[in-house]
Amino acid sequence: MSESHEHPGAVDVPEAPPTPAGSEAAEAADAADAAEAADASQEQLALDVAEFPGGIHGALEAVLMVVDEPVTAVALATALEQPVADVEAALAELEEGYVEQRRGFTLRPVGGGWRIYSRHEYAPVVERFVLDGQQARLTQASLETLAVIAYRQPVSRSRVAAVRGVNVDGVIRTLLSRGLIEERGHDEESTAILYGTTSYFLERLGLQSLDDLPALAPYLPEVDVLDEIAEGGHA
Repeated sequence: MSESHEHPGAVDVPEAPPTPAGSEAAEAADAADAAEAADASQEQLALDVAEFPGGIHGALEAVLMVVDEPVTAVALATALEQPVADVEAALAELEEGYVEQRRGFTLRPVGGGWRIYSRHEYAPVVERFVLDGQQARLTQASLETLAVIAYRQPVSRSRVAAVRGVNVDGVIRTLLSRGLIEERGHDEESTAILYGTTSYFLERLGLQSLDDLPALAPYLPEVDVLDEIAEGGHA
C-alpha cells in the first residue's frame, strides 16, 4: 500500500494564463487613440478668427466693446489665440480706420492698454446725455492740487499746501474719493503720507504714461524751494 503525499484539504490553484504578446501593443494603441481624440477635441475648441465675418478686426471690436478698462495687447492676443504682433497691427489698423471714417468713437492706447472712447468732438452731446445737463467737473482748487501732485509725485500734503498757499485737506479727500490720486507710502524723515496719481488719472486724461504730461514742470518751484517754503510754513 503506497504512501500518499497529498495534504488533506489542499486545493490546486491554476496558474494565471500568460499575457498575450500583443496585449501591450493593444493598450498602447488605445492610449494613442485617446490622445488623438483629445487633440481633436482641443482643435475644435480653438478659435479660428478667420471664420468670423470681420476676421481679427471684428473679434477685437467685440471684446473691446465689453471691457470697462483698458486691456493690453497681450491679454487680447491670449483671448483670441493670436500672435501679439498680429493683434497690435490689427489694433493700429482699427484706430487708423476710425479716424479715416470720421466715426463718433476712436480706439486709443491709454494706461498701458487699449480701449474704445467717444471722440472728443462729440463731448457736448455725450455730456448732455450722461449728466443730463448737470456739470460734474473738478473745481479750480481740485485741478490745481491735482496738477501739483501729478508733477511732483510722490509728494506730501504739506508740500502741496505750500505750493498752493492754502489748506488742501478737503481737496485731497475729494481727489482720493474720485480715484484720481492714491497713497504712495510715507516720507522717511517726516513720516508724512505721500500721494501720487493713479492709472485712472491717466485713463481720464487719455495719457499712456506720466511722460506724456504737458511740459508744465518748469513753471513750478524746484524741490529745494518747496522744502524751504514747507519749512517756513512750519516755523
